[in-house]
Amino acid sequence: MNDIRPHEITVTAPEPNDAGLTFIGKIHTPWDDRKDCPRQGRPDGPECRLEIFEPWVAALKGLENYESVEVLYWLDKGRRDLVVQNPGHSDKTFGTFALRSPMRPNPIGTVLAKLVSIDGPNVIVRGLDCLNGTPLIDLKPDRCAFSPKAPPKPAG
Repeated sequence: MNDIRPHEITVTAPEPNDAGLTFIGKIHTPWDDRKDCPRQGRPDGPECRLEIFEPWVAALKGLENYESVEVLYWLDKGRRDLVVQNPGHSDKTFGTFALRSPMRPNPIGTVLAKLVSIDGPNVIVRGLDCLNGTPLIDLKPDRCAFSPKAPPKPAG
């Protein structure tokens, strides 16, 4: 986490203001080390479990009607002070906002995941790209503001 690659630039980040985030659960994935974690989730990736904490389990009602969910999570292991990053240890650098890196001022990750099943407080999805134990911020059904509401999945 503290390694700085060639040509990367850090800043002294201001003290965070409390945004009042409440973690609604925990994400369980096969990856415990960043080097093993996929760079971006794939719909054919391994099944991962979103463990929803009480009192938020009731908020899952109706989510089973969607094929995909947007998963928002807190990248708690990432640096928050990089403004220029050097992905892949090359000489090419990019500003943090031009990358999907977990190293961000506000380390919020988001991925569109395939919904596999829901069983009580457990939501099974495919397509994640985060470490085991990552705090879960929110879930949203896959729906664009400019398109109609996603139709329910067929029964069966």
